[in-house]
Amino acid sequence: MPGESARDRECISVHIGQAGVQIGNACWELYCLEHGIQPDGQMPSDKTIGGGDDSFNTFFSETGAGKHVPRAVFVDLEPTVVVLDRLRKLADQCTGLQGFLVFHSFGGGTGSGFTSLLMERLSVDYGKKSKLEFSIYPAPQVSTAVVEPYNSILTTHTTLEHSDCSFMVDNEAIYDICRRNLDIERPTYTNLNRLIGQ
Repeated sequence: MPGESARDRECISVHIGQAGVQIGNACWELYCLEHGIQPDGQMPSDKTIGGGDDSFNTFFSETGAGKHVPRAVFVDLEPTVVVLDRLRKLADQCTGLQGFLVFHSFGGGTGSGFTSLLMERLSVDYGKKSKLEFSIYPAPQVSTAVVEPYNSILTTHTTLEHSDCSFMVDNEAIYDICRRNLDIERPTYTNLNRLIGQ
């Protein structure tokens, strides 16, 4: 709409499980670099609201002290009620919530099981809001658990039913890109996550 600013189009990011949290760390580090936000939340270039490009306000909120903090929730083993309460508080602070960006793996226990439950609840509580998933699909080369294929199968149904759009990243393909294109002989999760974060 005309006159609508980034301040009126907020997104909440949810990073679930080990993979989601690690990718979240890589993503937020990159977001901060792109927008000139320091690790302490300060913006030395003093890009305050209304002063030029404020597109970062889609993903960051500003505290009373002028610090910019990610509009995100990092989840690993927290109870569902705690996570839903935190998401509700973040949503209440938004003037024009557009939706949720959910980062997780299909193979991990928390990344698959908890995400399925959370996506269902987000559909109930925020039915009209968009839910975009960024999912890591397991691969034998970087597998950490024997149950990854089972977790993947079980979470797929919920993903289809409760997500508006899914961006699936194949761990094997990312692994091959690191080896072949970036000349990293033995890629680590840090290498994979930084590439995915871009």
